[in-house]
Formats: sequence, structure tokens, C-alpha cells
Amino acid sequence: MAENTNVGEQHGCIVCGKLYTLLVVYSPDGKLVDCAVTSPGGHRVVDPNWPLVACDRHSSEEIKAAVANHYPGKAKEDKEDD
Repeated sequence: MAENTNVGEQHGCIVCGKLYTLLVVYSPDGKLVDCAVTSPGGHRVVDPNWPLVACDRHSSEEIKAAVANHYPGKAKEDKEDD
């Protein structure tokens, strides 16, 4: 049985691009299992498919707008989930 893979990756803040280090866990078939921000000043933006991060200083409205800009169909999916 294959095991999950832990990878250290750098990702930019979804709003401003500031770089953060993430510990990302991928399943054997390459799908995202989980991730954690290991750099100070950032937090995970929950997404089932992508390891996303945002600075702690950004508001939830800024983050939602940035996600909608990067993933245009995401805003429609989120409204359907409400």
C-alpha cells in the first residue's frame, strides 16, 4: 500500500503574493490531503484541491475576492453551498 507524501512547498499569499512555506500532504494519486503554513504571519485558506495561503493581516472579504479572481467558478460554487 502506497503512503501519503509530505512536501515542503512555497506558495504566495492569494491576496498580495508574499511567500510562505507550507507543509503539504499528498495522497499516492497526487491529490491534496492536508496542508499547514509553517511560516509566521500566514494562515491556510481552506480549499479541497489547492494548498492556498493568505497573510493574517488580510480581511476575509479580501481573501474571498482574491479567490474569486484566481478561481472564477469558485464564487458560484460557494454560493451554492450556502
